[in-house]
Amino acid sequence: MDVYERLKKMGFELPPPPPKGGLYTPCKRFMGNLFYISGCGPAIGEKTCKGKLGVEVTVEQGQTAARNCMLNVLSVLHSEIGDLNRVANVVKILTFVSSGQDFFDQPQVANGGSGLLLELFGESVGLPSRSAVGVSVLPGDISVETEALFEVRW
Repeated sequence: MDVYERLKKMGFELPPPPPKGGLYTPCKRFMGNLFYISGCGPAIGEKTCKGKLGVEVTVEQGQTAARNCMLNVLSVLHSEIGDLNRVANVVKILTFVSSGQDFFDQPQVANGGSGLLLELFGESVGLPSRSAVGVSVLPGDISVETEALFEVRW
């Protein structure tokens, strides 16, 4: 089953790529087949997730936000390569979690994005190396931001 069919079966579709929030490239190709996706937040249409995990935002809400970040990451990659079925390897993701001082479940929050990749691509392709980092604030008071590195076959 292809990636787009899996997405649909899971009840998701790719949103339009998020608008740029500054002077950067949303997707940078290097070494021929590697694509680095700049950080994407959880906004899809009018829906977003703002606030700090452990203060205004629950782990479950954070996981949904992390999943939405990953949908935005995939949307940026799709717009660059044209077909997500070309993904050969999800190499690495980095998830930033805006956290209250006593919140220590950043890895659980990041599972929202990692879990989506695992379901879409399977363990051998979709389970990346990963970091989940707690930060005091993210742009626009978003709760989660994710960046990623993909290997693509041509």
